[in-house]
Amino acid sequence: MVHQIEYKDGSNAVSCYLPEDLGPDKNAAAELRRLTELKETVERLSAAPGFFAGGGQRVERIICTPDFHKGSGIPIGTVMMTKGFAVPQAMGNDINCGMRFYITDLSEEKIREKLPQLKKKIRHIFFEGGRQIPMTGRQRQAMFCHGLEGLLETSGDGRGQGLWRYYEREVQEKQLTRTVFRGSLKADDTEGLEDFMGSWGQLTYDDQIGTIGGGNHFLEVQRIARIYDGQTGAAWNLKKGAVAVMLHTGSLTIGHHSGLLNRNLCRDIYPDGVMHPENKIYVIPEGCERSGAWRRFWSVSGNAANFGFANRMFLGFMIQQVFDSVLGECRMELLYDAPHNYIWKRRIGGEDFYIHRKGACCAGGCEDMAGTEFAYYGEPVMIPGSMGSSSYLLRGLGNEDCLWSASHGAGRKKSRGDAAKGNDEQFRRFMERFHVITPVDPERSDLKGRWDILKKWEESVRAEAPYAYKDIDKVIAVHEEHGMAAPVARMDPIFTVKA
Repeated sequence: MVHQIEYKDGSNAVSCYLPEDLGPDKNAAAELRRLTELKETVERLSAAPGFFAGGGQRVERIICTPDFHKGSGIPIGTVMMTKGFAVPQAMGNDINCGMRFYITDLSEEKIREKLPQLKKKIRHIFFEGGRQIPMTGRQRQAMFCHGLEGLLETSGDGRGQGLWRYYEREVQEKQLTRTVFRGSLKADDTEGLEDFMGSWGQLTYDDQIGTIGGGNHFLEVQRIARIYDGQTGAAWNLKKGAVAVMLHTGSLTIGHHSGLLNRNLCRDIYPDGVMHPENKIYVIPEGCERSGAWRRFWSVSGNAANFGFANRMFLGFMIQQVFDSVLGECRMELLYDAPHNYIWKRRIGGEDFYIHRKGACCAGGCEDMAGTEFAYYGEPVMIPGSMGSSSYLLRGLGNEDCLWSASHGAGRKKSRGDAAKGNDEQFRRFMERFHVITPVDPERSDLKGRWDILKKWEESVRAEAPYAYKDIDKVIAVHEEHGMAAPVARMDPIFTVKA
């Protein structure tokens, strides 16, 4: 069903594509209406001498994907197209939070048989200092300024140590073609990141790269339970019963650092004498030269996005190391890696527009994917359910009305606080049938009497349990109904890793 939420001044409406039985949450709807005040801000700024170059600046359109829910300032699942300016807050603080999907040659039976050993190894590598990702300052500079292409050029610095032994240049070069933006955004500088770099030629460690992050971020090992589209499934090497790995994470504190720089930059260039926006949502004019704003904005955002791509790559190496050490050598083939928090420049009818996605997947159709191996099928779209429920792989249909976008998940229907107080019986049944691996092992004998630690652990798991989220099947149905994306496969969880 399409719900129409009017702009605050009643001049327009936002289309929200939502499940039939689920209207927009009132808090999310209120947050969305505050976003529409951006139109008034643009009108005020258009009257300020010299702020915008030329004319025609506008909010062209806003839509909300089926997982639409309250965010922080701007709702999750919001896609906005603008002309003549960008809005940093409309991609969120976790810049290039996104998804990465692998297909393996493992069997579910083998994984379940070795689950105790896998859990122990995962905790060691993911949470107990076992990840080994040494990098030189030169590599970090290359990563921040050139993304995965930068790491390709400097990979020799790793000298095969730690996780670098999984880095094969030919494989990684091929995988660039299966990554949005080739995982490589040009950044001119590394503003504010100097202390993070380390010695230029010496291998050192940091506490960020190879980290899942909190909230709804995860690494999940899944079984392909059903193939809906045999032709596309065969082209993407999907087989029923095969084991896949889905990763959802972003740029962590690097993204928050970049987000803060962008917010400060927006305020610094705001013209004197013009009323500041009540919704606290600011813009950066296209080509703005004051304080180098336009260049700095893209550079700072590129730093965080490049880190997000590298972070997901290394997390893939980490789970491969777990599999190899417990199950024996295995194959992991990347299908796709895509952000759902970023800003895309798109040329339409001879004009440049900026498509902002905050918690929304890009879902390009065949025409959008021309020149890639996905040109005959559409862009892979990864939509996870809640922890413990099914996830879906779809193909984008390039729907212009939906701004070439799709959901990035099921979407919350309960706040984390409310979910943490959820039904005890529901939670017990969930934990009996589901395997979640966290830094805390509740089965450890030395934690049996630590009710403070166990209570905090349980609340964090409850906050992400299935009853906190919308029904993923209904969310997928909306994508089909409105021609946003078409299902290719459904995956069921085997276990999930969460921080």
